[in-house]
Amino acid sequence: MTDAQADIAVIGGTGFYSFLQDPTEHRVSTPYGEPSAPVAVGSVRGRRVAFIPRHGPAHEYPPHAINYRANAYALRSLGVRQVIAPCAVGGLSSTVGPGDVVVPDQLVDRTYRRIGSFVEHGACHLPFADPYCEAVRTSVTTAAPDVVDGGSMVVIEGPRFSTRAESRHYADQGWTLVNMTGAPEAALAREMRQCYAAIALVTDMDAGVDTGEGVGQAEVFALFKKNLERLTGMLGDTIEALPDPGGCSCSSWAEDIELTYEVPGPGDGSR
Repeated sequence: MTDAQADIAVIGGTGFYSFLQDPTEHRVSTPYGEPSAPVAVGSVRGRRVAFIPRHGPAHEYPPHAINYRANAYALRSLGVRQVIAPCAVGGLSSTVGPGDVVVPDQLVDRTYRRIGSFVEHGACHLPFADPYCEAVRTSVTTAAPDVVDGGSMVVIEGPRFSTRAESRHYADQGWTLVNMTGAPEAALAREMRQCYAAIALVTDMDAGVDTGEGVGQAEVFALFKKNLERLTGMLGDTIEALPDPGGCSCSSWAEDIELTYEVPGPGDGSR
């Protein structure tokens, strides 16, 4: 394996750079444009790990403007087969609160301006009933038994936060979390035949949960920063526990289908 290849990737915020040992940055070209940043590749617990900040090195890309396809393609072109995606979320249920870490098992996509697939022609339909890889989810919950196992995460377009009525509507559906970046990220990873799971840090209770409460950017960023060390430790433990992805349905779903888009091999895009 070259220094530009990795088996595992983390898609997250810029603060996660520090958990890679001896990282090197690699500019990756994709047919879908430039990814959010050069991909950093280094070691974590003896395993090769790639990292990309989904919002860019200086948080320059708001949720609706991230090039999700380029990010997913770039990681696969470096050999990545398993993806862990830490993210900030709002809570919609009294079962979670600020500071809780949730490993969701379901996703609801309420975005509308994003390109959500690599498929641009032909018949190629992604099975997505269970949007998160159970093996990766189990690795997280085993490594960090204090996390909340399961929950539905609704992904909104952003960049604005929800109105109180919207938030109450999401809560009334029984959904647990609200987020702005989980879609189409999860579906694109599955189209790239990768195992993917989210690690969601609850930074606030969304606008409709508590009367008189709201949510603002400052409190979200502050709580995420406060929990950064905790999350990086959790990521290290999870990476160490990840199983071999061979045979997982996150990849095998495409074995008997003629894909109408390219799934790159290692080295296809790095330079």
